[in-house]
Amino acid sequence: MARLIQMAGRAFRFSSSPKTLISLLQRSHLQIEQPLCISRIQARNYISEMRKSAFEGNILRILCTEIQYESEYAPPKQPVMEFNSFTVEDRPGEQWIRLRGKYGDKEDIKIEATMFDGSVSAPKPTEDGQGEDTRLHISLIVDVSKEEGCDVLEFVCSAWPDSLEIQRVFMLRRDGMPTRPYVGPDFKDLDDELQNAYQEFLEERGVNDELAVFLHEYMVNKAKTEFIRWLENVKSFIEKH
Repeated sequence: MARLIQMAGRAFRFSSSPKTLISLLQRSHLQIEQPLCISRIQARNYISEMRKSAFEGNILRILCTEIQYESEYAPPKQPVMEFNSFTVEDRPGEQWIRLRGKYGDKEDIKIEATMFDGSVSAPKPTEDGQGEDTRLHISLIVDVSKEEGCDVLEFVCSAWPDSLEIQRVFMLRRDGMPTRPYVGPDFKDLDDELQNAYQEFLEERGVNDELAVFLHEYMVNKAKTEFIRWLENVKSFIEKH
């Protein structure tokens, strides 16, 4: 401060203009404040980086713990890629699988099934009385075609843990579907004999309650595999950044 007063005094002696003194005082003030501002910014950046590092380190620790737990406690099994006459096509990281099979010499069967996409509560007998159980739901589409370029008979179905239900039946045209196609009534609204005929049609081709059981076992395993893969992908991303 003494240095500043001396400089101001010299400026006052050698200059007759008050503006000169004010300008000098402003420049001197900036010379003092600028290093302080830089120091504060550097300190804030350092604190911010420290917080970011601690935050990311905490996430990585939790992810590693979760991956280790999921991998060691009831880890996923090697998936079964065949069921009866069907071959399973599974793409890692996707929420559905495809099964392909044949019926006789002419018919091709393609089944696309989601991972679990819903659930319902169901009564469950217990020692203390009546309890509740959760029944998971899988949606699947069954396409039956007879030759190249032929229209497809399509079934929209629900797979429960021990049963398979048909929801709708309609024709899928190969030459392009209409914008708003007619997909038929709800399956339960059809005549009982027609419902039984459709169910027998699918059962004859291996699309039955046994397939529903297989799909649920497969999806339980796939859910574990996909969860671990998801954890590892997030962990890899954070480690790179």
